[in-house]
Amino acid sequence: MHRAARVAVGLLGFALAAGTIAGCGKAGSSGTAAPASGVAAGGCAPIAGQQLVVLDDDKHMQNTDNIIPAINTKAATPELLAALNKVSTALDTTKLVALNKATDIDHKTSAAAAADFASANNLTSGITKGAGGKIVVGAANFSENQTLAELYKIVLNAAGFTATTQTIGNRELYEPALEKNQIQVVPEYAATLTEFLNSKVNGASASPQASSDLNTTVTALKADGTKAGLSFGDPSQATDEDAFAVTKALADKYSLKTLSDFASKCSGKASVLGGPPECPQRPFCQQGLESKYNLQFGQFKQLDSGGNLTKTALTGGQISIGLVLSSDPVFAS
Repeated sequence: MHRAARVAVGLLGFALAAGTIAGCGKAGSSGTAAPASGVAAGGCAPIAGQQLVVLDDDKHMQNTDNIIPAINTKAATPELLAALNKVSTALDTTKLVALNKATDIDHKTSAAAAADFASANNLTSGITKGAGGKIVVGAANFSENQTLAELYKIVLNAAGFTATTQTIGNRELYEPALEKNQIQVVPEYAATLTEFLNSKVNGASASPQASSDLNTTVTALKADGTKAGLSFGDPSQATDEDAFAVTKALADKYSLKTLSDFASKCSGKASVLGGPPECPQRPFCQQGLESKYNLQFGQFKQLDSGGNLTKTALTGGQISIGLVLSSDPVFAS
């Protein structure tokens, strides 16, 4: 389910009408698959509510997409790595969600959001200055990645570098620029980049290397990165990965905190899953929920991949559970 270049999604369109959602599917006019035969009775019917909560993936179905700085090896001095690692140490998913809220909901610029975060978390204190030099921090074309790039710029300037940021586009554009040393640093996502490099350096048919284990994933990432002339800082605890959400109203009614909770209390015909059209065939979506959590659904509604259609279907009481992104600003407290 992971995208080659992630797309940040805000709350614009949260007020989309239910009829708009109904018209987006391919399986009939509603985009909702007929109830699956052989699915047991029971389940949790959708419950509308404006507040959404992410259920913990307690069996670790998803690959671990922690934020990690990717660096051209020629630029990877100890001072540069130490500065970038200050950002990694300060970040967790809750703080990443708050950063995304600052830009996508509160409409701050990425530079302003990063400056506020750096001040609140004392990012520039204790940084050792090195020989300096010019550093270009590349970014993908969505706000989360641009804000992370601004954080990297702040700590690199504090370390004596002359750092600038440059929004480039998707991974297919900025990764080659990083290899060629046209840019020196990029905020990356561990599992997604691992598979990108795995395919690039080991061939399209190479066995997957990313997993739900962060250490295993980063070990594979570093090995493939060496072949491409790339080095990496420390991974942060912040993740931007596929997740599953329900309304707080549904979570409160059934005391749901984890996907295992949902499986034990909500497996059955009444439960409706929402996600992108490919979800039923993907190991990180319906296929994985069925095999990893022994979950059954009465219906599947074709929507989008963590976007406004899915979130509106949740808040509007059209689906019981939906595929979202873990760092979506809707989850800001």
